[in-house]
Amino acid sequence: MAAFDKAYSLTLKIEAGYANDPDDPGGETFGGISRIANSDWPGWVLIDQIKKTAKRTDYDKVMFAHAELMRLVRSVYKARYWDVNRLDFITNQAIANELFDTSVNMGITVGAQFLQRALNVLNQNQQLYPDIAVDGVVGPQTVMLTNAHPYPALILKVLNILQGYRYIDLAEKAPVQEKYMRGWLSRVAIQN
Repeated sequence: MAAFDKAYSLTLKIEAGYANDPDDPGGETFGGISRIANSDWPGWVLIDQIKKTAKRTDYDKVMFAHAELMRLVRSVYKARYWDVNRLDFITNQAIANELFDTSVNMGITVGAQFLQRALNVLNQNQQLYPDIAVDGVVGPQTVMLTNAHPYPALILKVLNILQGYRYIDLAEKAPVQEKYMRGWLSRVAIQN
């Protein structure tokens, strides 16, 4: 079974830091946790306290050194991005890493839909198994088909293709987003 700590470590390296870019639809974030998407997260109370006492240039250093804040980061990642997608039950670590990172960056529904779409296009015209609903929920059927698939490397490739295409689509639709492309594209193939 896939290990959360491996995926968490990879994603946190990319999501490291505090940001509040007015061009980012995610708004204020810390460690990739968006205040808009996670407004009830208790870590915001600690971050708001740090922002009152630390210099802006020291935010990252102070925040990453704050043990309770980092415990809350790990906790929200585990509950809202790993557990909800049943990634403990995925046997391929690279697929779990990719799905976790995509879900953190694009939302759990998008990550789950990417996996379901990958499974549907890789079922050899339903010769391996019938198409599944692309409902954005990783349930027992999605887990079972992922684990039983004869070509997990192809699932991973399709996940990366869908992720990369979505970044290109976002940048083409809103050119101000192009400034994020370098960082976004570093996420494609996160499983390494």
